[in-house]
Amino acid sequence: MLRVITWISMKLGRRQARAILHLIAGYFFLFAPTARRSSRAYLTRALGQPARIWQIYHHFLTFAATIHDRIYLLNNRFDLFDIHVHQPEAIDTAIAAGQGALLLGAHLGSFEMLRGVGQRHGGPRVVMVMYEQNARRINAMLSAINPIVEQNIIPPGRMDSMIRVHEQLENGALVGLLGDRLFNKEKVQSIPFLGKPALWPSGPFRMAATLRRPIFFMVGLHTGPGKYEIFFEQLADFTDVERNDREVVLHRAMEKYVSLLDKYCHVAPYNWFNFFDFWQQG
Repeated sequence: MLRVITWISMKLGRRQARAILHLIAGYFFLFAPTARRSSRAYLTRALGQPARIWQIYHHFLTFAATIHDRIYLLNNRFDLFDIHVHQPEAIDTAIAAGQGALLLGAHLGSFEMLRGVGQRHGGPRVVMVMYEQNARRINAMLSAINPIVEQNIIPPGRMDSMIRVHEQLENGALVGLLGDRLFNKEKVQSIPFLGKPALWPSGPFRMAATLRRPIFFMVGLHTGPGKYEIFFEQLADFTDVERNDREVVLHRAMEKYVSLLDKYCHVAPYNWFNFFDFWQQG
């Protein structure tokens, strides 16, 4: 299906291909009841009122649009996008010093936009820390879109995972992680999100503390057809944090991360792509 959509997108044009997105969104709206219920529950919290049917459909359509945009990003069609980057000086300093940086995102908007911006402007290489099952799915999908695209993925939990992340940072790479999914028996903390406590993994922050690196929040919000707003914000800098102070700094960084997710879910509510009961996970 991805190969068919890719062919239509590249041969017939973006506008014609977007018509397919409505069919895809409609299919999942009709035949994915769990995702539909989860969308309704989330949107009700984010919008502050009971979600309507058209809003749930729009939620699915936004998700389909961000996946569709990957086809063009991975085929270097950056000319089709209007991208605005809001970037603090702290991350510019880290990149300029060749230190690399840890970037913590979420299933909010498009993390793929980061890779696109880096390639477009000749920026640092982007490496993702991702569980192998997800990596296989992503690689299969990206191979269908563009077989020659090189993917840099480091699976966590291995003996050499931390070493590989450290090597990438030393080479000036941007190492991306997602901080809103729980896997296996990770250490978690309960932090309120959209008015109700939820469990959040502390692993990405512990990695930053162990490597003594700064960690930044990153989100690429889809704001319209071909339009994205990318925001960065520093969560913590563990470079000079003493071991006895790490837990306090770590907890504050996690609270800031969740508060930023809360903020941007209100700014762009249809960009949240966790289609399950997020508050019951774990």
